[in-house]
Amino acid sequence: MATYAIESYLEKALPLAQQVAANADQIDEDRQMPPELAAEMADEGFFRLLLPRSFGGAELPHPDFRRILRIFAREDASVAWCLNQNNVFSTNAVRMPEQTAREIWGEPRAVVTNGPPTSAAKAVPVDGGYRLSGRWNFSSGSDHATWIAALAPVGTPEQKQDASVNRAGARILLMPKEDVRMLDLWHVHGLRGTGSFSFEVEDLFVPAARSYQPGSPPAEEGPLYKIPTTLLFGTGFATVALEVARKSLDIAIETSSRRIPRQGATLLQNQQTTHRLIGQAEATWRSAKSFLDHSADVVWDDVVHNPASPSDNRIALRLAATHAIRMAAQVVETAYNLCGSGAIFAANPIQRRFQDMHVITQHTQGSYGHYDTAGQYYLGLDPQGAF
Repeated sequence: MATYAIESYLEKALPLAQQVAANADQIDEDRQMPPELAAEMADEGFFRLLLPRSFGGAELPHPDFRRILRIFAREDASVAWCLNQNNVFSTNAVRMPEQTAREIWGEPRAVVTNGPPTSAAKAVPVDGGYRLSGRWNFSSGSDHATWIAALAPVGTPEQKQDASVNRAGARILLMPKEDVRMLDLWHVHGLRGTGSFSFEVEDLFVPAARSYQPGSPPAEEGPLYKIPTTLLFGTGFATVALEVARKSLDIAIETSSRRIPRQGATLLQNQQTTHRLIGQAEATWRSAKSFLDHSADVVWDDVVHNPASPSDNRIALRLAATHAIRMAAQVVETAYNLCGSGAIFAANPIQRRFQDMHVITQHTQGSYGHYDTAGQYYLGLDPQGAF
């Protein structure tokens, strides 16, 4: 069953990725996937790849999900980013009340988007639920989403708790998208097609049954749900970053076969400096990819055969994901520089990937602080951070 499922999805992914490639400029310009393309991807189940089978999802093994993610990331980072964001969030179906999960994913084109809160976010307990107020940012896939998830601290109106830094006692509240006010603040120069808009609500009543505590024990035993959500996010985003770097390097290699630098007399590919830069970039990319793939496979093997993954292996995956993002950025920098002055123009395929990569590095999953977490662990200290 599992083998059939992944082969079926891989077969469907290739023509869909070709459509993504054909619409890449429009996706970037419009800051969203074309509605008809998003709908087709939803109809083919590509926003249910990690959703439990009990709620109508494919519940693919995470290594297989990453195979699909790579196919889309080669063509457009924004689409792949949304696939990772929206699919990983769907694993929370096993943490929320079952009736709510069925309400959400009972709709065939259901997608939940979420984003971190600002300091003003707050949920005040009332009879039967919560009164929610605040603003949330970076909600990737907002345009094709049907539901919104908002993390907020629970307390009285007088309490000053910042959910953006202190998540103790916080809950995730779920709302149909029409219940929130979307804010178009996504004016950026990379990952534009993610449509990572903001949203806000003011004193909105959310029933208690449409909320849950982050980190709640999963109601199902599948291996997917034994991996901390933050590691699923980080591993997926690192996979996207590596594919952006791979495509960028391929563009630079192709460019070097026809480009003669202004003050040069021979093709770029015949110059010793190019030889070294390409060799170093290949070594950097392959090393980072091997580290990520190995670490992800170890954690997956852990959760398939053991109750949980040991801290050592989860720390290694946390480190590998961050390192992959950082090394991918270095590879893109090399590729961008090899492409010369032509790289600055929007028509050059390296330009969007350069911009996308430098937005990826600013995401929390690429934070240098994750190196600190790993260093603390290997020094025998109590590691601070999510892993």
